[in-house]
Amino acid sequence: MSIDLPPRWDVSDVFPDLGSRQFAAAREELGAELTRLSGLYDEHDVRGGETRPVDEVTVEAFESVLDATNDVLERVRVLYAFISSFVTTDARHDLAQGELSSLQAELAELSKLRSRFDAWVAVLGDEELTKRSQLAADHAYPLERATVRSTHQMTEPEEALQADLSLTGSSAWQRLYTTFTSQLTAAVAGEELPMSQVRGLAYDADTERRREAFDAELGAWRASSVPVIAALNAIKGEASTLNRRRGFADDLEPALLSNGVDRQTLEAMQGACVDAFPDFRRYLRTKAGILGHEGGLPWWDLFAPVGGEPSQTWSEATAAVTSSFGSYSPQLERLARRAVDERWIDAEPRDGKRDGAFCMGFDGDRSLVLMNFDGSARDVSTLAHELGHAYHNVTLADRTPMQRQLPMALAETASIFCETILMQDGLAAATGDERLGLIEGDLQASCQIVVDIHSRFLFERAFGEARAKRTVSADEACALMAEAQEATYGDGLHDEHRHPWMWAAKPHYYSSAFYNWPYTFGLLFGLGLYARYQADPERFRAGYDDLLSSVGLAGAADLAARFDIDVRDRAFWDASLDVIRTRIDDFEKLAALPT
Repeated sequence: MSIDLPPRWDVSDVFPDLGSRQFAAAREELGAELTRLSGLYDEHDVRGGETRPVDEVTVEAFESVLDATNDVLERVRVLYAFISSFVTTDARHDLAQGELSSLQAELAELSKLRSRFDAWVAVLGDEELTKRSQLAADHAYPLERATVRSTHQMTEPEEALQADLSLTGSSAWQRLYTTFTSQLTAAVAGEELPMSQVRGLAYDADTERRREAFDAELGAWRASSVPVIAALNAIKGEASTLNRRRGFADDLEPALLSNGVDRQTLEAMQGACVDAFPDFRRYLRTKAGILGHEGGLPWWDLFAPVGGEPSQTWSEATAAVTSSFGSYSPQLERLARRAVDERWIDAEPRDGKRDGAFCMGFDGDRSLVLMNFDGSARDVSTLAHELGHAYHNVTLADRTPMQRQLPMALAETASIFCETILMQDGLAAATGDERLGLIEGDLQASCQIVVDIHSRFLFERAFGEARAKRTVSADEACALMAEAQEATYGDGLHDEHRHPWMWAAKPHYYSSAFYNWPYTFGLLFGLGLYARYQADPERFRAGYDDLLSSVGLAGAADLAARFDIDVRDRAFWDASLDVIRTRIDDFEKLAALPT
């Protein structure tokens, strides 16, 4: 394989293939371990009920159950990632789809046990357990969260029924959406292309091709609206019903709980973002002017390249990321080299492969990184982002699965930090048109994370309110999305050329509720951390890896305080957004210079 061809990952060292006897043995062993774990839960009566005393026998039982649960969770992590490595790169892989369905059935059984575990911790008392057991003390924060989750549980039979019904409910609808959209195609200039490639043409250098791709994309979503809106209605309807039965104030509260973020923090961050929207609109209007548009930027040019942005080969991209990582630390540089050399990355765009990018923990300290590399500066930044996640996974390698259950808001810390390293490294050497291109690419990404993600938040909240009353039609969903884009992008976008079908294009709506705002948290928190790094590099490096390894062990506010950051203070978020405002100012100045 030529080094300049985007690679495919190689997982054959873990199991030769899905049809191998080694994989079959591992699947069989997981089933046996789940049976043993269920028996252990029954033996020690792991469930809610009356408050129970914590004595030596109880502590011994608790430690046995916790160890066994962590062991099963570790097995699940490896098997789920291995199966996903096939499902996400080939939606037509029937064997992989079948194995995923089978594993999800076993995960439903595990979910029932985890609900019992949470209720058990609550009746024993997480504080009492941590006083009497070092193992419990090492898991103090996960146990504290278990206690809080237990207050939002239905009865044990109801939780068990929900876990079973989800297999033919939300999980099945999510699988339908993922499989269906991975196989979706659209014709651009007479050529039938996978949807991932069609959406990727938004970054093409040719204006007409961007417009053609945009029109083709909207047409494909319109033609496919029946199964897609059915999936969204089913998933959001189920989630809202469960949230009410579990006593949550609204559909947002579970997302706050799972992210370890309180409403005060979210409101401070979102308030700062809303006040920054006029600055982002300045950026969008400036870009519209560069591209010759009046009345705002049409959606098909939202991602149009501006300035000098030479295409990069895969080897050039990996070299750039590795070099920038080396400017921070040898450990980060080694991680980048290792990910490339050991084929952790699947970067080749192809039919049947899911759109977007992700990093998934796999085996030990190893990760799997998926992206669809097209040579753009955007994708070089994506590579840095996902390898940031991989570095984070390395720092978590010695933690147990329960200690590695990261809130999304903090899971984005390392990825955004690595993107910022790459950006700062590039800006230090760039001038003129190249600098304009770099800043535009950075603002393009920031605009998505601050402005577009808030539009997604507004849409999801409005959709949930409408879904609580009735089934929502595709046309109504489009209207809600248009309203959300008007409230956020405003006159930065052309009012006749927006993207009302974004609710169909973004897979996050079909997985976790209010999934997206943690990315905004991650961006702005990462910029704040980078400022701390610039102020005192040695002190920052000394505490950074420990911070990353601890993100499953404390809430966002407590972890941020280690670097003298108060995430409940609006001033912190304003300061992070000031970094972006400065880049918008630079962009306007560079755009005004004669070419």
